[in-house]
Formats: sequence, structure tokens, C-alpha cells
Amino acid sequence: MKQIVLGTAGHIDHGKTSLIRALTGIDTDRLKEEKARGITIELGFAHLSLPGGQLLGIVDVPGHEKFVKNMVAGATGIDIVALVIAADEGVMPQTKEHLEICELLKIEHGLVVLTKIDMVEPDWFELIREDVSVYLSESFLADAPIVEVSSVTGKGLKELVETLNKLVEEIPERDAGHLFRLPIDRVFTMKGFGTVITGTSISGKIGTGDEVTIYPQGISSKIRGLHVHNQEVNEAGAGLRTAINLQGIEKLMLQRGNVVATKDSLRPTYMVDVVLDHLPSAPRKLKNRAKVRFHAGTSETISTLILLDRDELNPGETCFAQIRFDVPTAVLKGDRYVLRSYSPVQTIGGGEILNPLPNKKKRFSDPVLSELNLLHSGGQKEVVEVFVSLGRFQGVDESEISFLANMSKKKLAEPLKALKAQKRIIQFDKERSTLIHADFLKNARDEVIETITRYHRDFPLKTGLLKEELRSRTAGARNPKLFNYLINQLSQEEAIVLEREVVRLTEHKVTLAKDQKKTRQELEVIYVKGGLQPPYFKELKENFPGNTASEVLGVMVKEGVLLKIKEDLYFHNEAIVDLEKRLVDFLKRHGEITTPQFKEMTGTSRKYTIPLIEYFDLSQITVRVGDSRVLRKK
Repeated sequence: MKQIVLGTAGHIDHGKTSLIRALTGIDTDRLKEEKARGITIELGFAHLSLPGGQLLGIVDVPGHEKFVKNMVAGATGIDIVALVIAADEGVMPQTKEHLEICELLKIEHGLVVLTKIDMVEPDWFELIREDVSVYLSESFLADAPIVEVSSVTGKGLKELVETLNKLVEEIPERDAGHLFRLPIDRVFTMKGFGTVITGTSISGKIGTGDEVTIYPQGISSKIRGLHVHNQEVNEAGAGLRTAINLQGIEKLMLQRGNVVATKDSLRPTYMVDVVLDHLPSAPRKLKNRAKVRFHAGTSETISTLILLDRDELNPGETCFAQIRFDVPTAVLKGDRYVLRSYSPVQTIGGGEILNPLPNKKKRFSDPVLSELNLLHSGGQKEVVEVFVSLGRFQGVDESEISFLANMSKKKLAEPLKALKAQKRIIQFDKERSTLIHADFLKNARDEVIETITRYHRDFPLKTGLLKEELRSRTAGARNPKLFNYLINQLSQEEAIVLEREVVRLTEHKVTLAKDQKKTRQELEVIYVKGGLQPPYFKELKENFPGNTASEVLGVMVKEGVLLKIKEDLYFHNEAIVDLEKRLVDFLKRHGEITTPQFKEMTGTSRKYTIPLIEYFDLSQITVRVGDSRVLRKK
């Protein structure tokens, strides 16, 4: 069965509450102040059983100009609007403002109810009816049925019920959405139950015992009980007036404007990107950085308006904008919103939310405007691609894209599959299903290659640079998962070589300049001549210009010509090979060797003997047993 909610709209004292009472028998004015003043201040709720078996939820809104913000809250989630116009007054200021709000919220279905027909003469009534038809001719209610009713005599009520029944049958079933969301319009406590909130569920479904989060505070709770139209139920879905008994929540923790949603499904935000329609009836231009009142769901938030492609927005014009909030809120892409001026308070515009969690936008930027245009008018594939690209080098998890694009996993699967097949987006972290846009992957890849190339140019005698050093030098690939993905990809393509933790370009070879070759020859002569008693390197490098000796020494060590025995002490490879052969032969014959015996074998002082015997221990040729060394068993 379809879940349909009817909302009233219209000027103060045009009979909205009396109409609901005559129609349903329910008085929606529940406050003492409302009874005393005879006007509706807060939202009221009722329901009506239609002849077709449909249970119609009803939201009654205040008509006074001071309470329009309550009207906006009540209009959230309604499927049909009943524009109530008194026959003795006709179209009035709040008639116009309420209609504009309904159009900004993209309410598509409705009817017009001409009330108080018992108070006017037939000739006057015909003039009013004609005037209403002319006024509505350019609105979404241009072809809507007009029903004439007297709440006092009951005339026209039967026709109204029949008209509502027909409308409900014709309205297509709403898209339930993938996340449960219920903007709170009322919070109260009930003895024996605790905190109860009410609202119209605008998407998804929820059941008793389910976990929820209340936004923007991020408070966790559990559903203790559910009521729909005063009946206890186990499950509630989109389009229902719902009361929720929350577990472990104090009344003071919540307020109108908060949103009850599927656990961890939303993200609080201090700004949104939007398309903004400035009403033709607005009294003045909207200036950049104007203070405005932002209405979404049941919330009202004082905000700053940032116009992204101009300094002023004329009445009747449309533009892209960013709205920055004084306090956080929680919304989704595609949500409708209403803007009202800060002071004096008046409805001035509204539109659609394009990005529910943006960064600050640069004004007069062609890429920014192109991005917003795709989010506004692009298909699902274009929208998903934009949100992946906004993740830049960090990438975006698929679950985050589901939130940003307001798509279920099932709906998201098709555009993701197409974009992956076209290689427009790439998954670089399978564990978290993290995606990066192809343009940013290419930029990060090019930066890695450029960084290695520059390093080879600056340090031609070094084989390469350490992997972690490369990551720290590459701004676009500092994400460890992305960096490892790129290194593996470049290695498989044989663009780079990874040797232990050193990265180099495949074609890179250490080549010595003419003066460096001369230094190499001189160093090799010194170390060959030094045998097992070479000079410490710090004594040598002073004889060579700059850092040449250190660079050439590093090359000779990597080539295996020289062996580093300890800090600053190097031996020629041939001397160590010869000593190792003599040591092994001795141990095979005698079983062990003492330090004095090894000193005698080398013919050197202790400053060479001790580092050499420890080198053979580290090289796993020997192992120390007491004060002697023996051959290590392989």
C-alpha cells in the first residue's frame, strides 16, 4: 500500500485547521496558546481513511507570517498539498508565500480547497474562483482540482474526500530510498516510555530494535517502539507520520531539525554546494556573503551565502552557490531546501543540494562550475565520476560514494562497473574498495617517475633512493596504499626496479665522470696496497675535492670492490676473500682459533683484528664459543 502524506498550506484564518477537524474529527490545535488565540502556531497532525482503503497522513501548518518556518518544517515529506483559500478573502500574502515554498520543495501534486463558501454570495464567489484560477495558471497547481467546502455546514466534504481518493490512486509510489531518515518536528516525553520524537519519514525503513544515529550530534540510540497514526507497529517506512520511542536519550539532547537516520549513514557538515533559484517575487538582489536562513527537512540554520559565479543574483535568476552554516547540519544530495532572508524574514529562494559534504569552493573557477554543472544535470555515471575525482590523491571508498551520490549499493554498482571498464576510475585498495580517478592516478604516477628521474640527475653515483624517501618526496602518492599500488604497477611494467628498499629507473646505471674515474682508480690502488691495514676513510677523503671521494666510495661498495667492515673502515674485496680462505683452512685443521691466533694470521693491530673477526661472525663464517671462534655449521 502506498504511503501518502497530505499537507495544508494557506493564509492565516482561511480555515485550514477547521477543515481538518471537519474532515477527520481531529483537532490539530493542541497547545493552550493556540486555543486561546484561535490561531495555529505549531504543526498539527491527523489522519483520514479514504474510500479506497488508503490511510492518509495529514500535516496541518500555521498560516501566520511569523510561523512560516514551522510551515516549511511541516511541508517536508508531504506528497500532496491542499492549498486552502478562504472564499471571503481570496489570494493573500501567505497564500503566495506558501505556494512558492511548495514549488521550491518540488511538491508536484495538489488541489485547491475554497473554504468558507457559506459566508459569501454566489456572484462574489465566482469572482474569487476566477481570480484563484488566474493566479494559479503559471504554477504546478494550474490544472489541479478546485473543491468548494464549508467546514461549518459540511457542504463539499464528500466531494473533497472523493477528490483526495482519486489523487492518491493517481500518484506514483515514491522511491523509498536506501537510508532511513526522519527529520524531527517534535520531541516530548511520555511517562513510562521516556523520550519520543515524531516526524514524517522521508526515506528508507526502520524496525523495532534497530540501531540509529541522531544527526548532526552523532548520538547513537536504539528503537524501543514505533507508532504510526497512533497504532503500534514493528516497522515504519517512507511517507509515514511516525512516532519513535528512543532508548537511552534525554529530551534535552534533541530538538526540531535533528534527523534520525540509519546508524552511521550521514555526515554532519558545515557547508553544502547547491543550485539556487532566486524567486521572481524577491524584493531585492541577493549579494555574495549575504546572511540567510537555510531550511532543509525540519531545520532552520543561520548561514552565509557564497555566490560562485557572480557578486549579485537578481530576482528570477539561478546560479551555483555554496552555503556555509553557523552550526552543522546533515543532508543528502538531491534534498530540496528553502532560503529565507535574515531580516526582515521572507522566503527568497531555494533549490537542490548538489554536494552534501564539500570543501570550500573557489569563486569564479571554471573547473568548479563545470563540476557543479555535472552534479546538477549529469547522469549517474557522471555524478559518480565527479565524486571520485573530488577524492583527489586520497581516493574515495565505495561506501563514501554511496553517501555522497545518495545511491544504494545496488544502484551504484552499474555506474561503477562502467567507469572501471572505461578505466576512468581505478580501485587501488581492495580491502576498503577505495577508488581514484584516472587523471589523479596518472598525475601521481608521473610525479613518482619524475621524482626518481630528478634524484638520478642530482645523485648520478647513487643506485636509487629509499622507497620511504620516495614516498615522502611525492606529494600525490603519500597515501601508503596508493604509493604501494603505483610501485607494484611500475615494477610490473618494468619502468622501475625495486631492489630491497631501493627504487631506481630500469634504465639507470651508475656512470662515473672523468674526474670520478680517476678518483676511483686512486682509491682502489690505496686499498689494494693497504691490504689488511688500510687507512680509515676519514684520513683519505681530505685528499680529494668536495664530496667526490665519498660518492665514488659508495659506488665501489655497491659494486662489491670494497667491503665495509665497520663505520669508516673499508677493505678491498680481494684482501677479505684471501683472509677468509686462510681462516677457513685453519679452522678445518685446528677446529678453533683464538683472537691472538687470528691477530697473528692477519699481521695487524687490534684496531683491525677485532673488526675483522666480528665481520666474519656477522657474515656467518664463524661463531664465538667462549674466547675462541669455530666454523659456523651451515
